[in-house]
Amino acid sequence: MRDSYQHAIRVFEAHNGFLRSSQAHMEGVNPKTLVDMVAAGILIREARGLYRLASIAPMGNPDLALVARRVPDAVICLVSALALYELTTLIPHKVYIALPYAKRRKPTLDYPPLEIVWLSGAAYAHGVERVSMDSIDVPVYGPEKTIADCFKFRGKIGRDIAVEALKAYIKRGARNIPRLLEHARVDRVEKVLLPYLEALL
Repeated sequence: MRDSYQHAIRVFEAHNGFLRSSQAHMEGVNPKTLVDMVAAGILIREARGLYRLASIAPMGNPDLALVARRVPDAVICLVSALALYELTTLIPHKVYIALPYAKRRKPTLDYPPLEIVWLSGAAYAHGVERVSMDSIDVPVYGPEKTIADCFKFRGKIGRDIAVEALKAYIKRGARNIPRLLEHARVDRVEKVLLPYLEALL
């Protein structure tokens, strides 16, 4: 095997088998080497600019993991987070992400399609959890923050989706009402959410 291939494999292995082309280049891997390794079946091109070693298992949550790799400031939110927590019957056809308003610049991805909400201050920073998906650390809002966000963006996703998520959350055993109300206050939707919550408790 070529020395350039062996070096590239070591670099990929040091990053759990996944790398952006820009990262690989910074670690001394020639872009042509990536192309040649894909042709040789050593690498798989997951998306534009993102590669994985063929010896690594395919991603179980490819869309969310890809977004986490390609858009570092993105936090998985709204319908995508609801689906992750099994708080909706919807199957999202886009990846819903929150981005900081201060860095307002729309990311350009060929795939997957994105639905972006722009948040600032505590509304962006509060409630972020880290979920490991395919050895990738994916930022996602916790269940309580996600529900509060759904009420905040009810005009965007539909009030029925927000109410359905709240009902599903209340029905399950593990719930934290004080935390839910805290996030509702941060999102300034406590007065909107509270009547629905009181009716369900």
